[in-house]
Amino acid sequence: MNAPHPAAVIPQQVTGPLTEAAVFLVMRVNPGRARAAADLLGDVPGLVRSVGFRAPELSLSCVIGMGSDFWDAAYGTPKPGQLHPFRAVRGAKHSAPATPGDLLFHLRARRQDLCFELAHRIADSFAGLAEVEDEVHGFRYFDERDLLGFVDGTENPAGTIAEAAALTGANDPFPGSSYVVVQRYTHDLSAWRGLSVEAQEAAVGRTKLEDLELPDEAKSPDAHIVLNVVQDADGRERKILRDNMPFGSIKDGTFGTYFIGYAADVSTTELMLERMFTGADGASHDRLLDFSTAHTGNLFFVPSQTFLDDPETGLRAAADT
Repeated sequence: MNAPHPAAVIPQQVTGPLTEAAVFLVMRVNPGRARAAADLLGDVPGLVRSVGFRAPELSLSCVIGMGSDFWDAAYGTPKPGQLHPFRAVRGAKHSAPATPGDLLFHLRARRQDLCFELAHRIADSFAGLAEVEDEVHGFRYFDERDLLGFVDGTENPAGTIAEAAALTGANDPFPGSSYVVVQRYTHDLSAWRGLSVEAQEAAVGRTKLEDLELPDEAKSPDAHIVLNVVQDADGRERKILRDNMPFGSIKDGTFGTYFIGYAADVSTTELMLERMFTGADGASHDRLLDFSTAHTGNLFFVPSQTFLDDPETGLRAAADT
């Protein structure tokens, strides 16, 4: 068994509470600038403080993730054991693509203006080093519902269970860290609204108004809730921590959900996606995919705040573990 990491580790705010607003920035680092960009990552908490001090009660935070190619160029070895490029999933009818991205900035607050200001400052800081590849502004929609009208994240773990699901343990070479998968989905709301409420509930596996899980005998094999349940060898459900947010544009007719799932073991998230897109147990795919299209796909490693503050010490400790 590996020895515990020798230093006290402070995780990033992965398990922070759900907020009313979010901005998701995925950046692509310019060729040859990975190390310079890595040097700036430790300055981001200062930007968070400079924006957030104006309204500390609004809980501004920023989680930073790094892609596989970026890690190779900026840090080399040792490398987090589960960090690799996002693996595209191709089903018979629907696909989850892999798209470019080196850095993820997941900004959260109880008000959108703080997220916007911080996103602007981050982009300015990385000017000349990285370009914004994807930008999504998320918002809270009524009582935590997505734009399909269903409550999103009902089964999210909380407290110590959330920490266990999302953060690596003390024996990991990079403790207090996480792996995060992000995807931008858009919805065909016209087709979705053409379904009866009962058909919508069958596709999700929950009631729409009350947010109650349907009885097992009433669940369709292709229901979203069925294909998203992953169990270990002992039959225990394997959890991830989601912080999905709706987004949209009336002018463009774009309505979607930004999926973001944190996990200590990214294979849990990957197996969920595999089941959604290629099916399992008599289902060819997740029924929701007939109304939701994945446009992006990235996997990032979220190191601890301790690592961001002092990467050299973190790398040495990981090499010795």
